[in-house]
Amino acid sequence: MNSALRGFTIAGSALLVASCSPRGATYTIGAAGPWQLPQGKSTRLGIALAVKEINDAGGISGHRLAIRELDDEGDSRKADHVARTFVDDATISAVVGHVTSDAMVSAARVYDGQLPAVATAASTPDLTDLTRWTFRVVASDSVNGLELARFASRLGRRRAVVLYENDSYGRGLAEAFRRGYVGEVLSVDPITADAAHAELFIAWIKARQPDLVFVAGRAASGLALLGEARKQGIKADFMGADGWASLAEHADVAEGVYVGVPFAPTDPRAEARKFVAAFRAAHGNAMPDANAALGYDATRVLAAALAAVGPNRQRIRDWLAAFDVPVAGATGPLRFVGSGDLADRSLTMTRVRADGTLEIGGSAP
Repeated sequence: MNSALRGFTIAGSALLVASCSPRGATYTIGAAGPWQLPQGKSTRLGIALAVKEINDAGGISGHRLAIRELDDEGDSRKADHVARTFVDDATISAVVGHVTSDAMVSAARVYDGQLPAVATAASTPDLTDLTRWTFRVVASDSVNGLELARFASRLGRRRAVVLYENDSYGRGLAEAFRRGYVGEVLSVDPITADAAHAELFIAWIKARQPDLVFVAGRAASGLALLGEARKQGIKADFMGADGWASLAEHADVAEGVYVGVPFAPTDPRAEARKFVAAFRAAHGNAMPDANAALGYDATRVLAAALAAVGPNRQRIRDWLAAFDVPVAGATGPLRFVGSGDLADRSLTMTRVRADGTLEIGGSAP
């Protein structure tokens, strides 16, 4: 974890940012995520940067923007409670969040018909068309898995093993990859979050000699599998999605791994460069990750809605569902289709370099 994230803590369960205007002069939105977990801390930094930029520029139509933050701990039941708290707070016009898939799916049912919410990294296919009141600034895993499979095919990899963490994220991503992969899938197997039996899985993989191992999981299981693969001399390429983005910090075992991410700080687009420069200036030259960019973009798109229609919940929902001109985001143009998913968005394919960065446009060795 970079130094900016390592030193970031939450002072309490709820926080109002930039709420120094007279009563009635502030637009307030909620923010929900697992603030004590790395992805939550990073998301919160992106949200805070967007709020600062908006208020430093004069606010939204003269109104300062405030954030009320609640910690859902990445837990479905806690997310329900957080969502209900936001729904019952008449000062909240909309919500940034939630961050994790299970929490967002659970909270979405509470928000339905009452409060618009824009999720950040909640990529499960289960969220698509779940309600008309929830949106997200990350592509669905049903899209991501297909894109990863197409990339594997372009690399010429024809024999694959698929491993997945047995939750909504892992299952959805693995199934989409399996459907989109044009080569031979040798096996599809569940793993635990810590890949407790990594040695056995890698030994099995070594015996089958695939040329690609796709893992639908997160950093902890990835580190265990990659470490064991290095020990056993596996020659196959390894590939993961956004759950593997932080593996760049462990290039000793992850160098050469392919990672599909919604954002990479090396993205040459003007909006991405601007966001990276602002983030580094605000956080001791630390590089932002995808969660920070997604938090930033979700806040920005809600600010655009507030500027267009004011703080009315129904009008914000209707605007989010219908606006035509995309909002320029750090991760790319932001516009939603009827299901609440992003329009016209795909992953950025990267490869872990020896210096701990993600190189855009990774290709076959």
